[in-house]
Amino acid sequence: MTPFRRVATTFLIAAAALLITPLSSFAQPKPADLNTVLHQMDQASTRFKSAEADFRWDIYERVVKETTTQNGTIYFLKNGSSLQMGAQIKPPSAKFIEYKNGSLQLFDPGSDHLTILSAGNNQAQYESFLTLGFGGSGTDLAKAWNITDLGTEPINDGSKMVTTTKLDLVSKDPNVRNMVSHIIIWVDPTRAVSLKQQFFMPSEDQRTTYFTNIRYNQSVNTKPFALKTDKKTTVDRR
Repeated sequence: MTPFRRVATTFLIAAAALLITPLSSFAQPKPADLNTVLHQMDQASTRFKSAEADFRWDIYERVVKETTTQNGTIYFLKNGSSLQMGAQIKPPSAKFIEYKNGSLQLFDPGSDHLTILSAGNNQAQYESFLTLGFGGSGTDLAKAWNITDLGTEPINDGSKMVTTTKLDLVSKDPNVRNMVSHIIIWVDPTRAVSLKQQFFMPSEDQRTTYFTNIRYNQSVNTKPFALKTDKKTTVDRR
């Protein structure tokens, strides 16, 4: 997999490295509870304007049986149906990622290389990943995913414990299922934000993202996330 594909997939399919807990230990599905959670997310989605958070990606590769970790900061801005996202991955593997106007861009300052990937007809698919836990509505979640309620679980957000609802998601799109078998998100439905996301691949690779120190509906300074390209920057468009 190319460096771009690895990082882009890590972001869009954010998450995992922890082994999946046996299903028998989960709380039984509760459709009534799920309806309540989705309704809460609908309401929270209308209030969601922005979120900024610190994150940690744990990436487990089954073939080599190794886990690598990356840390950084991420933000989401929502204005009506318009979505913007930016992320910066800290050294030693420094990267900058930006999603705006249906275009996903990855800048590697070390090699001074910019990769641009146009969402095109896949824009809805891209944004269904981006809003899994940041500003997405319960109604939209139910349109794209078959959802199982796994009960509630407290998660530390970096300053306090938050009661999250644990949802197992299986895409209704077979093309997505070819990339991601299923996803588990730990979501605070009152804010429509995720504190943890875990993705399971057909290859048995796993990716987990932890979000902490979430700054909800606060002003976001996007300057630190800017892609600082110049005339010498090489560009790859896909």
